[in-house]
Amino acid sequence: MENIPQPSDSPYQVGQRVRIYLDEDDIDAQYHGLVCEVIRDDPDDLGSLTGRDVDCHHYRLRRVDTGDELPVSFRHEDLVAESEWPVRE
Repeated sequence: MENIPQPSDSPYQVGQRVRIYLDEDDIDAQYHGLVCEVIRDDPDDLGSLTGRDVDCHHYRLRRVDTGDELPVSFRHEDLVAESEWPVRE
């Protein structure tokens, strides 16, 4: 069984490094696996609808390798702390 990385139980902080984890059929799948830095959190009210506080977090990211801000933002569930990404040998 594949070890699927899970998002953090708490919100990511500005400056924290994360990897984007998306399914291959996601419209933004081209970003899967990128190492990025959180540059902004634009919370909304989704957490009040789902009952999970972390669901309200909506992040703007900058690629670590190029320094470019990504043109789309990502929900908390689409991000994994870089330290939690499985190492492949």
